[in-house]
Amino acid sequence: MQKILITNDDGIQSDGIIRLARAAKKYGKVWVVAPDGQRSAMSHRITLHETIEFLSVDFPVEGVHAYASTGTPADCVRFGILNIVKEKPDYVFSGINYGYNSGTDIQYSATVGSALEAACAGVHAVAFSEGASECHEVTDAYLERMMEELMEQPLAYNQIWNVNFPQCELEKLRGILYDRKIADCGFFIDEYLEEELENGRIRLTVHGNYNENAPEGTDFRALVDGYISVGKVNNLR
Repeated sequence: MQKILITNDDGIQSDGIIRLARAAKKYGKVWVVAPDGQRSAMSHRITLHETIEFLSVDFPVEGVHAYASTGTPADCVRFGILNIVKEKPDYVFSGINYGYNSGTDIQYSATVGSALEAACAGVHAVAFSEGASECHEVTDAYLERMMEELMEQPLAYNQIWNVNFPQCELEKLRGILYDRKIADCGFFIDEYLEEELENGRIRLTVHGNYNENAPEGTDFRALVDGYISVGKVNNLR
């Protein structure tokens, strides 16, 4: 039986990881090792100078062994591979992230970063993301298909599959686009709003302006146009 390790960066109680684990059960034995709370935008960070705690927890998918962690998503993958799944997993799935991971946003993504941690260990990994909305029609209709397809598609060392599902209604889905390049822009053009405080301190708040000006042939463009985006992401070597 295939061994599948699942993590995310939205926390072990998030809806996305529950849906991902439920779908993955069809393809093997599933372990979930995920943060005990929100850990978005941590990229590939691991914990070196502090201790990390892991706790076995009840999980709302029958037959799934689950652990919550005080560490980062990449910590969860390291612990899962080295300590939980004996003789290491066959696959690591990360997600389903609440919000797209495409374009320049990928560099910050702990959904992608934790999948890349698996790739470093030589494990076949797929990152799954969807729009930050409550419309999951496309994801729920195509998740198992994409999972099954990409489990069989080879990857080079230190490389992962990155899948993004558009947040449109199923009837508005235009199809699946493969081999999408990573766009050189993101969904938001960020700026910092400044507020002067006492003693010369300045408080900064991130403010993002929505951007749909995505280049053709990219992951970002596919999502804007209502397609499922599939592409590869390479780790630094």
